[in-house]
Amino acid sequence: MAALAAASLGGDEALEEEEDELEPGLDEAEAEAEAGSGARPAGGSRGAVLTRRGITLRVLLRDGLLEPARGVLSIYYLGKKFVGDLGADGTITWQETGQVFNSPSAWATHCKRLVNPAKKSGCGWASVRYKGQKLDQYKAAWLRQHQPNAPPADESLASEGEDEEVPEEEEEEAAREGRVPVPEPVATKKPEERSKKQQCKSSAEPAGTEHGPPAKRMEGKGRVPVRYCSLGTRDSARNPQTLVEVTSFAAINKFQPFNVAISSNVLLLLDFHSHLTRSEVVGYLGGRWDTNTQLLTVLRAFPCRTRLGDAEAAGAVEEEICQSLFLRGLSLVGWYHSHPFGPALPSLHDIDAQMDYQLKLQGSGNGFQPCLALICGPYYHGNPGVESKIAPFWVMPPPEQRPNDYGIPMDVEVAYIQDGFLTNDVLQEMMLLVDFYKGAPDLVKFQELWSQDQTYLDKLKGSLASRTPKDQSFSHVLEQIFSLLKLSG
Repeated sequence: MAALAAASLGGDEALEEEEDELEPGLDEAEAEAEAGSGARPAGGSRGAVLTRRGITLRVLLRDGLLEPARGVLSIYYLGKKFVGDLGADGTITWQETGQVFNSPSAWATHCKRLVNPAKKSGCGWASVRYKGQKLDQYKAAWLRQHQPNAPPADESLASEGEDEEVPEEEEEEAAREGRVPVPEPVATKKPEERSKKQQCKSSAEPAGTEHGPPAKRMEGKGRVPVRYCSLGTRDSARNPQTLVEVTSFAAINKFQPFNVAISSNVLLLLDFHSHLTRSEVVGYLGGRWDTNTQLLTVLRAFPCRTRLGDAEAAGAVEEEICQSLFLRGLSLVGWYHSHPFGPALPSLHDIDAQMDYQLKLQGSGNGFQPCLALICGPYYHGNPGVESKIAPFWVMPPPEQRPNDYGIPMDVEVAYIQDGFLTNDVLQEMMLLVDFYKGAPDLVKFQELWSQDQTYLDKLKGSLASRTPKDQSFSHVLEQIFSLLKLSG
């Protein structure tokens, strides 16, 4: 959240900056030492006056442990890299925006909040690197030189006020080893390649039992969702299709870091897409992000008319969607997929994929931009009534002291906006989808019974009824599309 992070300079960051500026005895101590003896022996006046808090970038610059230069400071956080210039006065200038920060903590907190809006502090001295080495190592070297009787270096690494936060010791190394997703252009990671198997066994069942075409899988084989708190550390033996209950921001005493509004035409199109096949479907979401109001508006759904795993076709479809986004002046703001016969809850695989997309959607910009995920469960009998459950979620990174935990799937509150009319774009997409799935082995047979008194077509009509625009003049066009669905099976 760019606006919130900038505004927070009046809060946590300002406090850390102010504390780092509290060096009442520094200049006076230096002056007294120089006046009294003409020299400053190691462990003398300065060493007696300065606390860990007092060892600032200015101190390290004055004593020659650091030198001012461009691009010598860096931060690695959740796959993102930030580069800064070190000024002769001890300030840090973030190269990407030109913003100036008075301390490593202020810069680290600001940058980390752009990636993870829930971040409270930056653990600056353990996060910021000077020419590849963490600043706390230079602080330890200063202490060894000027305070040989001070506590061991490992007790003096963090500045006062930062002790409680565990440093991200493994972030850069993790990125090198591939454990943290490294940002790359969004277009290179396809949601359809990330999508999961359609119907999955429970987490207790052995892995590798779900191979085979989606249409062959057991539709009635349900998955029992687990609570996030029961997951613990990542376990490679855990089934990646394990469903996880979402957590509300209120439950963890946090505010949702952004607002969301979704057009009814978006819901209608993705709901229609999800109803067509017994296999999972995937698509993109286009819209706009307003940094001033922190509002993400989802205006358009772009279904991927491809088979999962068909990389060649996926590339062409994705290029077409990118062109459509550009021509409409929209940005990529998220993705959707379906759980045809299961609940609209994220799996462990979905959580990892969404965390990856959130990082990639950041791109090279300096501001936080959210990435929204939607899951549609069209034929899940646990839904009340015939309306599909369409669930929005976002992933909060795990606590930094537990970097090997899964991300936390958060329930996102959304405002739904009823469109005035059904656009030609949506109608055309619906026709193209009918044509794409026509005759497919996993196409839903709409004339068959979904429940005791309703066919699959009745189910589809009932669900779409709640997502229609105010203008009902398009209803005859929808009836034509429904007639085509009967024939396409």
